[in-house]
Amino acid sequence: MARARSRIAGVISVFGELLITAGAVLGLFVVYSLWWTNVLADREAAKQGDQVREDWASSQPGEPIGLDTKGGIGFLHVPAMGKGEVLVKEGTEPEELNNGIAGYYTDPVESALPWDKQGNFTLAAHRDGHGAKFHNIHKLKDGDPIVFETKDTWYVYKVYETLPETSKFNVDVLQPVPKESGKTGPGRYITLTTCTPMYTSDYRYIVWGELDRTEKVDAKRTPPAELR
Repeated sequence: MARARSRIAGVISVFGELLITAGAVLGLFVVYSLWWTNVLADREAAKQGDQVREDWASSQPGEPIGLDTKGGIGFLHVPAMGKGEVLVKEGTEPEELNNGIAGYYTDPVESALPWDKQGNFTLAAHRDGHGAKFHNIHKLKDGDPIVFETKDTWYVYKVYETLPETSKFNVDVLQPVPKESGKTGPGRYITLTTCTPMYTSDYRYIVWGELDRTEKVDAKRTPPAELR
């Protein structure tokens, strides 16, 4: 009887140690996913962003920089989501977004670009891990500014509608005229998309904005009033 109890106690002890080890491994994975990937992504995004700004600075005044889809087309500023800027590049594949940037859609609905006369500038970024650039997207409210910065122009959008949850297969939110947002005719829109709920990728969170105005970038790159 004593020997049997000893064996049971030994099994329980080993099982307990395995649970502790598994918990430690899981904890390390969570730290890696939600903290260390942010560190790495922020470093890479800063490096790429610095290169874009160096390219802008080295060009002659009035010289068009062109559409550099490899290096990035500009920077997104969203005060309601926090300080800082988000480099925007072509594409929404994980290998791009994992570098701590936002990407504009080329598929399944091709994005317009801010300087186009009409269309929908559609963007995606991670909400958790890998920079989590859209982590606070839920803080955006009607009337909040979304500013996009290029080499020579500030594009100032204002939020007019949000969709807290929709299917990840819902591509209608990306249409040139986003009718789900209440719009019925062509305009100059911006759409931010990311995963929801937090720490999952089951659904998508959507924010729509409409262009309010543009401002030319001056020699000091003075930001518009919404960013001061």
